[in-house]
Amino acid sequence: MRFGIDARLTYHQRAGIGRYTLFLLDELAKADRENQYTVFQHRKDREPLVNAPNFQRKTLFTPVHSRLEQPLLMAELLFHNLDLIHCTDFIPPLYSNLPSIITVHDLAFLRWPHFLTADHATYYSQIDRGVRHARHVIVPSQSTKNDVIGQLGVAESKISVIYEAAAALYRPLPLAETRAAVSKRFSVPTNYILFVSTIEPRKNIGGLLQAFHHLRTKYNLTDTALVLAGKQGWLYEKVYETVAELGLQDSTFFVGRVTDEELHQLYVGARCHVHPAFYEGFGLPPLEAMACGTPTVVSNTSSLPEVVGDAALMFDPSDWEEMAVAIRRLLVDADLHAEMRQKGLQRAATFSWSRAAAETLDVYEAVAQGQTVRVTAG
Repeated sequence: MRFGIDARLTYHQRAGIGRYTLFLLDELAKADRENQYTVFQHRKDREPLVNAPNFQRKTLFTPVHSRLEQPLLMAELLFHNLDLIHCTDFIPPLYSNLPSIITVHDLAFLRWPHFLTADHATYYSQIDRGVRHARHVIVPSQSTKNDVIGQLGVAESKISVIYEAAAALYRPLPLAETRAAVSKRFSVPTNYILFVSTIEPRKNIGGLLQAFHHLRTKYNLTDTALVLAGKQGWLYEKVYETVAELGLQDSTFFVGRVTDEELHQLYVGARCHVHPAFYEGFGLPPLEAMACGTPTVVSNTSSLPEVVGDAALMFDPSDWEEMAVAIRRLLVDADLHAEMRQKGLQRAATFSWSRAAAETLDVYEAVAQGQTVRVTAG
């Protein structure tokens, strides 16, 4: 069979959806040598994302998230003989008769529409048509499945939960050497709390900064810094304003977008990781931190409890004092820290990209053959 995968977004974004697409492609290439794959890449993305005999790189000139994307995409796909196409960026080719599968990573754009740019609002406004048009919908958590059913009215039989996983790269490293390397590379203290995601208000960084300020003023934990890794996102200026308002300039470090290897070291070197988001469709950073042996503290909302199980401390994301208490427990209680480290390593090991690829391939083959998809529950 001939499967197409729309990977154009990876040229613009190697985090989030881009990482999901790259990890999936890598594992599909390892797992499947029989079916033929066409990987559609951005015209400026010259190097093939996959090097395997049954994978070929093709250019789609249609720009992503463009107002003309849908009619242009339909026209371009007419030149490719495919049995289906997987669109990992929410929206399928709406004017094409080619069977399509979509991955809906979350519905944050419906919950937090005021954080969208005008272009993104236009793109995501197609989601109702998208889920109706697609033959099948893949989601990364039961929480997101419930959202897709409840908010978009999609039948449960049309949705498969396929969990993501931390990349194999993320694993424990020698601690002292790693902390020294991080400190030298980023000019940060060796004792730090880590946040990993796009720098924007919807990630609740404001609440994290309030909690960090509380740790320093209420609990006198002034020997610990806060390191934030990630690119600047929509309305990021508010985050920097909050740092200045709270007087945290000397203890808060923005290291920007980092390589996978640098992120690995940042995870390992951290005293703990914090993920304070109000909403996540899956929440990969806590899983990556746990895989590195770093205890994590997460919001008790949406998919995050589903991902971390009992291997993380949780808090109400609207209560920054509760967040501060949870972080402090990990920083001052060595026994709790060791317990959560071990639980985290065990929990992270239960997720697998090879299993995710195998389950995705099952969906491909069923849709391409016109069969009923054996819906997975994660």
